Amino acid sequence: MTHLPRTLSRRNFVLSTAATGAVLATARPAAAALANDEINIGMIGCGGRAGEHMGVFGKMPGVKIVGLCDPDEKRTADAKKRFPDATTYTDLRALLDNKSINAVVIATCNHWHCLAAIWAMQAGKDVYVEKPLSHSQWEGQQTIAAARKYKRVCQVGTQQRSDPMQAEIKKFLHEDQALGKLLTARVNRYGVRAPIGKLDKPLEIDSRVAYDLWLGPAQKRPIYREKLQYDWHWDWNTGSGEMGNWGVHVLDDLRNNVFLDKVTLPQRIFGGGGRVAWNDAGETPNVHFVYFDTGSIPVVIGLSNLPAAPKANNSPAHPGPGSGYVVYCEGGRFEGQRGRGVAFDAAGKEIRKFSGNSGGRLHQENFIACVREGNPAKLNTDVEVGHHSTGWCNLANIAYQTGSAYSVEAASQVKDEIWHSLLTEMQQHLKAYGVELASSQIKLSPMLSIDVKQEKFVGPHAEAANQLLKREYRAPYVVPETV
Repeated sequence: MTHLPRTLSRRNFVLSTAATGAVLATARPAAAALANDEINIGMIGCGGRAGEHMGVFGKMPGVKIVGLCDPDEKRTADAKKRFPDATTYTDLRALLDNKSINAVVIATCNHWHCLAAIWAMQAGKDVYVEKPLSHSQWEGQQTIAAARKYKRVCQVGTQQRSDPMQAEIKKFLHEDQALGKLLTARVNRYGVRAPIGKLDKPLEIDSRVAYDLWLGPAQKRPIYREKLQYDWHWDWNTGSGEMGNWGVHVLDDLRNNVFLDKVTLPQRIFGGGGRVAWNDAGETPNVHFVYFDTGSIPVVIGLSNLPAAPKANNSPAHPGPGSGYVVYCEGGRFEGQRGRGVAFDAAGKEIRKFSGNSGGRLHQENFIACVREGNPAKLNTDVEVGHHSTGWCNLANIAYQTGSAYSVEAASQVKDEIWHSLLTEMQQHLKAYGVELASSQIKLSPMLSIDVKQEKFVGPHAEAANQLLKREYRAPYVVPETV
């Protein structure tokens, strides 16, 4: 196994790559040089999602997976069985020092996404980074800055952007105006999950995991859940909850198809939720509901990881798809989700179906094509697009984190019917667990206003919310102030 030499500290790595930044920005391989050459890929993260990427990139003509990196040695050993000629690494900085690697695929915990992407671009690599792009809003801005400075291709893994169906939907809704004016939108993520357990003493980390590297930018705190891997999603230190896990996909669909990406971030945000019923070690909400004031079409999102009732297997009742969105229009409604969509007229009659392929494989092919051309402009989810879609999730999580006990009076300040319909559903859903919406178990944020251009909160309650736009990094794994 290859390890980073002790003499190559993270500080030296950044200084050396920054020093060559101007050269990298202008001296990337010409498109003609890469057009027929094999593109060497390094995998940063070798878990479940990375395995899916390996299955795609590993079968792609003209692409070779030559590097496998994960602080969990069991994962790299398993990946090595699939790619025996690849070099394995524990530390991503050693992989990035390999000049034969042209591009990296980052499928790590959320808290590593931006720092890994920035270091990779500073090292002259193109980047495919999984969603959500960022763990906090500021580091997403820094990742955009790095992509622009070093002129790198940086694709974010909201793969449905590469589904040809999306262009058909946009034409139907906007160019043809087949359903008339778009009035309101509802986004859903209803998916049943299980509690993650709660230990009496901190989790013992497997000796095969280089834990300091696994933590990276995150703070070193005791873990009381039963598993290290995957369930990091539900810990604010390393994850972004269901909002950042699946919410980013459905909100990205909304931004793409409903707003044509013209709304980067909402102007105001208001929401709440709670982690109820489970009594586990998780921190992120398992029930989450948010109102987004976009300045045009009002949007709400409802998320729940709980079954409809304690012993049920199904999610609670809700309009539209379980993971998707509904656009209510003057002449009917459109329901969209991964790989398909359906339009209804005002009487509720189905008038058209849309069928897609979810964008899988095409998204990776789009990335490789852009790497060959050295042309980020042709990316289907350029880093800036991914940053804005992730931003809706980051802001929604901040709203939850700044909340206090739910109040009926406070919730009533939003007058849109779509918001009150969502609250009614949530109230019925929670009652099945003996929880009242208006209780100390459920948080509700203040109404938070956002300066969309500055990507900062303004007005009342802005100070507390702005503190959550940037995390505290653990040295030496620090996202640089200047990339």
